[in-house]
Amino acid sequence: MNFRELASKYKTPLYIYDLDYMTKQYEELKEAFKGRKSLLAYAIKSNSNLSVINHFAQMGSGADCVSIGEVRRAFLAGVPSYKIIFSGVGKSDEEIREAIEKEILYINVESEAELGRVELIAKELGANCRISIRVNPNIDPLTHPYISTGLHDNKFGVDIDSAKRMYIRANNSEHLDPVGIHFHIGSQLTELKPIYESAEIVADMVRSLQSIKIELKFFDIGGGLGVTYKDEVTIKPYDYAQAVLGTLKGLDLTIICEPGRFLTANAGYFLTKVLYEKKNGAKRFVVVDGAMNDLLRPSLYKAYHKIEAITESKSELSEADVVGPVCESGDFFAKDYMLPTLEHNDLLVVHSAGAYGFGMGSNYNTRGRSAEVAVKGGESRVIRKREEFEDLIALEKDYLVK
Repeated sequence: MNFRELASKYKTPLYIYDLDYMTKQYEELKEAFKGRKSLLAYAIKSNSNLSVINHFAQMGSGADCVSIGEVRRAFLAGVPSYKIIFSGVGKSDEEIREAIEKEILYINVESEAELGRVELIAKELGANCRISIRVNPNIDPLTHPYISTGLHDNKFGVDIDSAKRMYIRANNSEHLDPVGIHFHIGSQLTELKPIYESAEIVADMVRSLQSIKIELKFFDIGGGLGVTYKDEVTIKPYDYAQAVLGTLKGLDLTIICEPGRFLTANAGYFLTKVLYEKKNGAKRFVVVDGAMNDLLRPSLYKAYHKIEAITESKSELSEADVVGPVCESGDFFAKDYMLPTLEHNDLLVVHSAGAYGFGMGSNYNTRGRSAEVAVKGGESRVIRKREEFEDLIALEKDYLVK
């Protein structure tokens, strides 16, 4: 990929997405479940650009959504209603109502209280709402605590006993149709054992429900398959699929998998320009035009991203903090990273930026978010224009108190 050319054409800071890489990842994961009824439902939260969602939709993907905004994005991007799932802990009445009216595949219910709201709203609409219940198997996913979701300490899902009560209630309701069961223990999973143990617990629950004449259709295994940022040893899709399939003997269920990071993370690059170098005593800083409002993961999670210097410099490498213009000490992309001496207008490429990058951005310090560019077959095009100052004040200027 010619980063100099892309920087010249589209300016910096800039997000770049390799759609061909996304295709390869999608096809590898889909192939892993070959021979079994399955649906890949792309987790929109990882990268919610309409062109990215549409790219997966054209390959047959569904959509895993965690807000009604994401549900609307899925529809706009061409995902059919019967492939859309609506998850999330805190759905409002308005969101639930719209999801029922749009007749999506199902709503993932995360608490007994939420089940009651879904039932009441479905009754008001005279509808029969398809639901799945998110089961929390209380398995440690062995990942970062901020992205762990499968323990009782986490806010997600319900325990096995609560889930069983909820299924019985839903099965006896005129306005609820329990069609699926769901679990998702965390993101950036690199260990197979917790996935297998969770699937085994949830599969046993499906059998328990069958014994009381509650027949489900969908076994939703969530997503979370990890990727390589630095030196992680990741799970092969085939091994992942076999671990899940090994727990489903005797069960005729459609498997739903909700990949996000696995499809997009290493397809994305964040391109930023060097403004200048500075030193505070012996401490070296490389100041760039991108900032934490563009890519928050290093500040939020202390996440590692490989950084590649595009420069003519032949100097020795030395440690430097890569920092942006935002007025926060937490505004950095890397600490003590080995880089050559850099000059004004040299470029830095932050790798593995296709997941939880742009979508977690903000306009902090009244900074416009960067443009997004897609590359496919060697050709590039803008898929989201750069925000200008007028975009940032558009929702405020007519309400200015004078």
